[in-house]
Amino acid sequence: MRLGHARETTQQRHRERRGPARRTGPGAGRGDGGRRRIHRRFAGGVYLRSGTPGLLRLAALAGLPALLFHPWWRMHINRPFPVADAHRSGKPVHLADAEDAMRRYPQLMAGLPFPFGSLYEPVAHGGDGFGVLVVLRAATPGRPVDPGDRRRMHRAARHLGTRFAGLAAGGTPVAWDDPPVNVQLPTRTAPPVRTGHLDWDTATGAVTTDEEFRTILGAAPDTGPPATIDAFTALLAPEDAYGLWTVARRLTDADHPHTRRIWLRARDGRPCLLELSPHQPPGGRVPRPLSDDPAHRPPDTGRPPPPATPRAPVPADRSAAGPRESAGAGNRVAGGTVSGGADDRAVQEPPTAAPSTPAPADRSAEERPPPAAGGSRAPAGPGSHAPAGPGAGRRLRGVLVDPGAGAVGGAAADRLAGGICSLDRLGRITFVSRSAETLLGRGRPQLIGRDLWEALPWFGRPAYEDNFRAALLSDEPVHFLVHRDPETWLSVSLHPGHEGLTMTLAPAEQPEYTPGSVASPGAGLGSPADRASMLYRPVALAIALTEAVTARQVSAVVTEELLPAFGGRQLAIYLLSERQLHLAWETGFPQGFLDRFDGVGLDAQLPGVETLTTGRPIFFESMQRLAAAYPGIPMDAHVGARAFLPLIASGRPVGSCILGFDQPRGFSPEERTVLTALAGLIAQALERARRYDSEAALARGLQDALLPHTLPRLHDVDTAGRYLPGTQGMEVGGDWYDVIDTGRGIALIIGDVQGHGVAAAATMGQLRSAVRAFALSGHDPEEVMSGTNRLLIDLDAGQFATCCYIVLDAATGVTRAVRAGHLQPLLRHPDGTTEVLDLPGGVVLGVDPEATYPVTELRLAPGDVLALFTDGLVEQPGTDIDLGIERLRGALSGVGPSPLADTAERLIREATGAHDRPDDIALLLAARRPDGGPRRSSAA
Repeated sequence: MRLGHARETTQQRHRERRGPARRTGPGAGRGDGGRRRIHRRFAGGVYLRSGTPGLLRLAALAGLPALLFHPWWRMHINRPFPVADAHRSGKPVHLADAEDAMRRYPQLMAGLPFPFGSLYEPVAHGGDGFGVLVVLRAATPGRPVDPGDRRRMHRAARHLGTRFAGLAAGGTPVAWDDPPVNVQLPTRTAPPVRTGHLDWDTATGAVTTDEEFRTILGAAPDTGPPATIDAFTALLAPEDAYGLWTVARRLTDADHPHTRRIWLRARDGRPCLLELSPHQPPGGRVPRPLSDDPAHRPPDTGRPPPPATPRAPVPADRSAAGPRESAGAGNRVAGGTVSGGADDRAVQEPPTAAPSTPAPADRSAEERPPPAAGGSRAPAGPGSHAPAGPGAGRRLRGVLVDPGAGAVGGAAADRLAGGICSLDRLGRITFVSRSAETLLGRGRPQLIGRDLWEALPWFGRPAYEDNFRAALLSDEPVHFLVHRDPETWLSVSLHPGHEGLTMTLAPAEQPEYTPGSVASPGAGLGSPADRASMLYRPVALAIALTEAVTARQVSAVVTEELLPAFGGRQLAIYLLSERQLHLAWETGFPQGFLDRFDGVGLDAQLPGVETLTTGRPIFFESMQRLAAAYPGIPMDAHVGARAFLPLIASGRPVGSCILGFDQPRGFSPEERTVLTALAGLIAQALERARRYDSEAALARGLQDALLPHTLPRLHDVDTAGRYLPGTQGMEVGGDWYDVIDTGRGIALIIGDVQGHGVAAAATMGQLRSAVRAFALSGHDPEEVMSGTNRLLIDLDAGQFATCCYIVLDAATGVTRAVRAGHLQPLLRHPDGTTEVLDLPGGVVLGVDPEATYPVTELRLAPGDVLALFTDGLVEQPGTDIDLGIERLRGALSGVGPSPLADTAERLIREATGAHDRPDDIALLLAARRPDGGPRRSSAA
């Protein structure tokens, strides 16, 4: 939808941008209450129609990084992909696994050759298609998609369609022309974050806690809240209790407020973080110690004082301890909040979940406070009944946080030699260990919270991106090598999960050739995973080559498919002609560098020539090896690698292909085999393209000779004709138009021969000549059409054609029209009103020799414009042709007073827009003028 609409508010834009993506997550199906989810789904998105006819755009993507899937942001509705198929047909597409997808949509799997399942549901309302809802999920080999999942997808898409229809009814265009909105999915496995609060009066020993505080520590529900510090420390391990007293003493002895943290262990062994800080009363002054009165001593814990050695016996089981006094203390929740961003390791690493250990020895006498006024010493820890010391009388506030295992895992990761990083499913970095900082060459502040490919651009190389796509879609570990800089190689392993990816890093040596298996370290390129990967590369290239029909298109496909698959940077294709190699395509080389090799003969001592004459591929792992093998050969770089491949089709030499790499690299046996096989596919495609180019040149010449170059200059009638060949395949079609002054009226003819190429152009020429001959012989319109029909059948061309033939009396405006399966003409009146004529007609030409063609009479008023056209002007794949005719009618209606040639140009421009033309176009306009005299006519 166009969310930038001036009438929309910022809040409305935000809701509408995220609305589609939310429906791909939990609760997408309203009918099930949102409680049952699609089987193991991990990502989803919504494609919406765009401002370009026939083009869908990805509007929202949840659970996957949008930039990593940039090639799939745009989807033409006539492409053989499930998204386009669902939108075009209005029917859902369910793919249970990779085998199902490969059988039905090989192009999808050629680009994403990973084991995953996917569901596609058209989003429509009342016959108006808005787009497609997509959900990606784990594969279920051998099992079809569950009916419940189908229903949930249908309900979610129906709900979206209703919402979009409401937007459209309110005047908001439902179209999307922006980059997709990336959406984070809610977590399902992260533990809840729990915090509890403590208020401790060190003067009286009174403690107030909330219920969450006691739950975190694991206090028994029937023991009641700990009202005193004795009852609280009874819940702790002895070593934690002594540590707590140490922290409290430091806080109460300090002259300025600050915060201390200590790791405590709950009764079940979980680590919990307690943050203590002095309560600062209004005015900001820290209270000084009250006195050394025994009333201000720390409360008795019921445990013996700590002995002088660390081998002290462990106190009685904490579970038997209970609150020492009720004191009627309320269960008040202390105020304050907790920030999860504190660096806890700066204070103390979290304890491990282990049984209690012997209590630490008491502090030495030198550490103890001096005796109080009454002659007794201040206590050193729990169990002391001496005065509280100089810090007595201060209130402490505490916050207890249960971080789960995150803090423990972070500390453990920092102790590993290898690096560990954590990414969410959108590719944002959420954790980096200290070793990973070193290996990546970046610190945590430069990494945390940023997209991986933004923070570390070298991870954005095509080969590396493919490994990330494999991990995110297949839900299986992936292993590969990365080249951080000229001196550093890293071994990377990706371990995917529903919440994101765990990435492990380790230093690696520079490989002698392309790294081994991406699916299992050490498995080698002969592993099943790599055999499948090697299979997909020729499949992807072969599928793309089937759609390329010219040599330039073949070269472009090789650039787009072959270079990224092998990490190449340069490509050159030479074609053989008259025993010389001529440069047909190049990319990545310095400008003009390859010109010196253009036109070299087959006797030249060059690797590009030798690979063709011998039929063997030649590989150079470095530029030094290339220079050593061919002394004096000009080189465009001193660092890199080269592969020279022979292009041979069915034993016939076609040319040679050069692949360039910007770094030295080896070529494994499997890679050499695959590249050689791909070179054969490329050669066959180029051979086919050369034959097509020759045929297309012949057809263009034939058609150019047969179409009228100018239209006759007529009295009382202006005419304008236009012809445009199609852009998809660049084949010449059989569309034609003609204007003939028969002496009894002006004949306006337009026709379309089935098919493309030389045969269609030749048949078109024969039909144009036949119609012209019948018209100039004085035959009526019905006789002209019947005679042409019989002639086409007698020619036995195996083709049929449509035609519309109209004879106009320029003086009176009387018009007689006949139609053979052709589209209805349009008639525009001087006031701008435009109508689609309703002319009865017969069957197409070339089918039935007994067919009849009724004639319809009408009258053209002065100023009327008649428009005849072929289906290429109004037809678009996946769209009803009636919609195209209506668009053309509206465009003709909106044309103001202007020369007829300008009107023709405007109609062509508005009807075709920026999209490709799968068919050629013919347009013929005729306007009756009231004032007589010669008028201009144009053809193009």
